[in-house]
Amino acid sequence: MGFRLPSIIKSKVSSSKGVPKGYLAVYVGEKMKRFVIPVSYLNQISFQDLLCQSEEQFGYDHPMGGITIPCREDVFLEITSSLN
Repeated sequence: MGFRLPSIIKSKVSSSKGVPKGYLAVYVGEKMKRFVIPVSYLNQISFQDLLCQSEEQFGYDHPMGGITIPCREDVFLEITSSLN
């Protein structure tokens, strides 16, 4: 018997509502596209590198009200797809 790891949920909802338990919203790319990702990503080194970049660029004052990841959307998708 196997199990399946959670994956990214693309979200068009602009508020924190609609984020399932165990997930968080992040904003990525120039257009600040919103993604809902599993909190388990926070333990991954590659995702922690993205968070460090975010902290360097935005500090703890994120303009979108959530975590803003300062990288291209395709790079974000490539990194997170390797976490699944």
